[in-house]
Amino acid sequence: VQLQASGGGLVQAGGSLRLSCAASGLTFSRYAMAWFRQAPGKERECVSVISRSGGNTYYGDSVKGRFTISRDNAKKTVYLQMNSLNVEDTAVYYCAAEHTILTAPIATQQTSYDYWGQGTQVTVSS
Repeated sequence: VQLQASGGGLVQAGGSLRLSCAASGLTFSRYAMAWFRQAPGKERECVSVISRSGGNTYYGDSVKGRFTISRDNAKKTVYLQMNSLNVEDTAVYYCAAEHTILTAPIATQQTSYDYWGQGTQVTVSS
């Protein structure tokens, strides 16, 4: 199984980035997908989660209204559109996959996730 995250970079405050995470080696539609992030000196936190079908989503309080998660099961890819970025969004962003059933609730704990990508750096300058 591989989760390949991409799309990170350096952006000015107020700008936008779109992260992608391409999955291989798994039946993508059987996995809920999440984005976590970890800033220097801080614990890894759950940014956003999308259910297997895409019908349910979760956003952390700090990103609500600015970030949008989506998925394309045909392309085995999950996206994170990040708008109105600020310096506090600077972190390494990781995608993660959780094998779950259709009716399972959204999981925000790291330990719920079975596979992780390598991370992509997002740096927001003031």
